[in-house]
Amino acid sequence: MIRPILATLLFGIIPLSAADLKIAVLHPLLADLARQIGGENVEVIDLIGPNGDPHHFEPQPDDLKNAEGATIYFVSGMGLEGYLPKLKTIINDKAKIIEVGATFPALEGACDHEGHHHDHEHEIDPHWWHSIQLFRRATNVVSEAMQAASPKHTADFEKNAANYRARLDELEKWTKLEISKIPRDRRHLATAHAAFNYFCKDFGFEAHPVQGINREQMPDPKELAELITELKEEKVAAIFPERESNPKILKTLTADTGIRLADPLIADGTGVTNYEEMMRHNVTAIVKGLSQ
Repeated sequence: MIRPILATLLFGIIPLSAADLKIAVLHPLLADLARQIGGENVEVIDLIGPNGDPHHFEPQPDDLKNAEGATIYFVSGMGLEGYLPKLKTIINDKAKIIEVGATFPALEGACDHEGHHHDHEHEIDPHWWHSIQLFRRATNVVSEAMQAASPKHTADFEKNAANYRARLDELEKWTKLEISKIPRDRRHLATAHAAFNYFCKDFGFEAHPVQGINREQMPDPKELAELITELKEEKVAAIFPERESNPKILKTLTADTGIRLADPLIADGTGVTNYEEMMRHNVTAIVKGLSQ
């Protein structure tokens, strides 16, 4: 009976990784999370890649070839992925699509135009990952989905998830300590678009998004004048651009108001290798921009 096993070893018919579970992920931060929890038992295919934009991804059949054999697709949820219906059609019932943020308490998108338009929709803000608490909940969602798909590795997944939650606890402690360096009256976070509401809610900042929730939206001259007044009244110290999008309007705003242009923040987890790196980068930039 040794022969077939030997043959398999010799001819490499064993899959390239010893992973039992193949998972496809449509958000760079979820790719990191899935690897942290899955460890060697899981092969993670990151369909967007570290520099892609999870807001504007269009799944092409070629992209999805890499994900063939995946039994779970993790997406961020909360309406971030406009292409979900299309993806569901392509995948059909070959795999389960799990919207990680689906059950989290959502915040409304930036909407400070009450009174002007009564008929506009309130958008949900999908950037839940800026809340370390919610990312900790995401750890459980991902771990439970993996356990359901591969029950024999339950103990490993649970242990990895517990270790990772402990690291998030540390990250949260560090974040609170760093933020305590910013005087309370200076905790105003003016950013390019409304990606940081969850961060602001968790850590006691007032959010001032220049472009609302949508990067493509530009404020009209009247809204811009109101925004400048608001920033001046609140004595906002700095405006934070985003690494991913740098509207010229921020340069104009800082020139007109004398408010500093701070170091760019990372909104969508792109260009970093993991969640902790993004949070540490952002917190460091915010403390530097607002504490002096």
